[in-house]
Amino acid sequence: MNTSDILAAIPHRPPFLLIDEVVEISADRAVTLKRVDPESGFFDGHFPGHPVMPGVLVCECAFQTGALLVAHRTGDGSSGAGIPLLTRIQDARFKRQVQPGQVLRVEVVLDDELGGAYFMTGRVTSDEKAVLRVQFACTLVPAEASGR
Repeated sequence: MNTSDILAAIPHRPPFLLIDEVVEISADRAVTLKRVDPESGFFDGHFPGHPVMPGVLVCECAFQTGALLVAHRTGDGSSGAGIPLLTRIQDARFKRQVQPGQVLRVEVVLDDELGGAYFMTGRVTSDEKAVLRVQFACTLVPAEASGR
């Protein structure tokens, strides 16, 4: 998938699109890459002099990969089946800091689908070392209900 395919599948847009490349996608698993741009604005104010990518943005990489997985699974983009909205975050475990220039490999696995809710586990690594593990859930809501 290229950038236009990603943009067709999920509602996120630059500068908040945190998927650069799709490595692999199937009905129950997606793997993406995020190149952490040293020029990203958040580095200016997040630990100045010791730039660290905010953990919530590392989580967001997993959440967007999960949205992509759901879009692939439902066979629809963001305008078809609905907008994926995060409904639960559990057990986020941060293992390492993410610094400018790193490449994040984001793997999201669908653990269960129940009543329109998608339960997933995300694992983020860099240089084959664990960065984050997080469990989360999302559901699809009609675009009108999301306020878009």
